[in-house]
Amino acid sequence: MQTRTDVIVVGAGPSGSTAAYRLAERGARVVMVDRARFPRDKPCGGGVTMRGAQLLPFAIDPVVERQVERVTVTQGHHGRSRHIDGGGPMVLMTQRRRLDAFLVEQAVGQGVEFHDNVRVRAIDMTDDGVRVTTDTGTIEAKILVGADGANGATRAALGVPEPSYAIALEGNLPRGATNFDDTKYLDDALLEFGTVPGGYGWIFPKGDHCNFGVGGWFAEGPNLREHLAELCTAHGISMDDLIHLRGHRLPIRRSGTPVAISLAVLVGDAAGLVDPFSGDGMYEAFLSSKLATNAIGELLEGRASDLSAYPQELGIALGPHVAGAWVAKLIIERAPSVMMGVLRVPRMRNIVGRRMRQPHTDRSAFARRTARTMGRRARRALGPHAA
Repeated sequence: MQTRTDVIVVGAGPSGSTAAYRLAERGARVVMVDRARFPRDKPCGGGVTMRGAQLLPFAIDPVVERQVERVTVTQGHHGRSRHIDGGGPMVLMTQRRRLDAFLVEQAVGQGVEFHDNVRVRAIDMTDDGVRVTTDTGTIEAKILVGADGANGATRAALGVPEPSYAIALEGNLPRGATNFDDTKYLDDALLEFGTVPGGYGWIFPKGDHCNFGVGGWFAEGPNLREHLAELCTAHGISMDDLIHLRGHRLPIRRSGTPVAISLAVLVGDAAGLVDPFSGDGMYEAFLSSKLATNAIGELLEGRASDLSAYPQELGIALGPHVAGAWVAKLIIERAPSVMMGVLRVPRMRNIVGRRMRQPHTDRSAFARRTARTMGRRARRALGPHAA
């Protein structure tokens, strides 16, 4: 394979496929490669918030297995609980094997040239673009989109520092496999705080199973099996009842880390854009791919001279959201009873529910500065785990 194109997208996950789709929709020639053979699975809770789904240029209904309309938040396994009702679907539950294959299908249908089972061997920036050497040939492009996740090749090849990490462990409980009452988890999800340092435990409903998982600080890695076993025991099952048990790292961007270098951009997990509080990366994947492709399209169409609009717009759109996540993480780590007290107020529960359905849109300079200051202080107060 030896190809010349406008854009090379490395990685065909949610951020890569949606970036490729949007660019092809604008008339760009796009080649997308992924080292895995599709369809393939990825460890992930598999939840797409409505605020994330609204960023997509098409609906994902064909791969949605459940719609979460209520989230139960508890302090400890059997502590106080609060119910968050968003007034409609808050999270669309799917599986990455199905979702990612569907997104690739949409991109290909828009004209994207897709090659799976192709490993990137080298990435070289040239005077007028990028040269990507794979195990099947060379692709030359004007612009590179790095969308190959936390463990991909693009971030390191572009000289971007490694992110910090959280870590998670999850498994699936087939419906009807035990005495577990899975009818409680049809359109409801459970979040348990105060049990895993730096994170939480969860039960998410899917079509033929429920997803059980725990996540927290990266240093909690050696303890995650114990945390997951405790979650299972608290709900009347054994961890041995779970299938497809797997762990994964969650990349969290360090302050000031670049997301655009020369004629290349990083999106989604490759840019370390996972939410530090929830561990969600879907909203960030779809948002970053949309903003990146806007900047790339403007450059290719001659209305911009560089890609500087991408990091600027990403900071405006995502900065307050990330800052709020760090503040929430500090509260739940140091004073979980405060969070439960706040959620006791119906108006606050409604606000949380709405935030899952649609993003906060206050982009005033004052609001951004305030949020940035609060987020920085919260991150500092959380100590070296949050560095």
